[in-house]
Amino acid sequence: MAKEKACKNCKRIYEGDACPNCDKKEFSDGFKGKVEIINPEKSEIAQKLKISKKGLYAIRL
Repeated sequence: MAKEKACKNCKRIYEGDACPNCDKKEFSDGFKGKVEIINPEKSEIAQKLKISKKGLYAIRL
């Protein structure tokens, strides 16, 4: 089973070689908290975290 990691650029949580959100390969496997964004246009949390695409994100790296 692959370990979850969070992109250092956009904080997207993913498994694999590169972030599916921004295609960067810099990641952290030590992150605190997760938030799933379903509707970024209407989500106050997404706006506060500056997230524009739906997905699973780390709250703090």
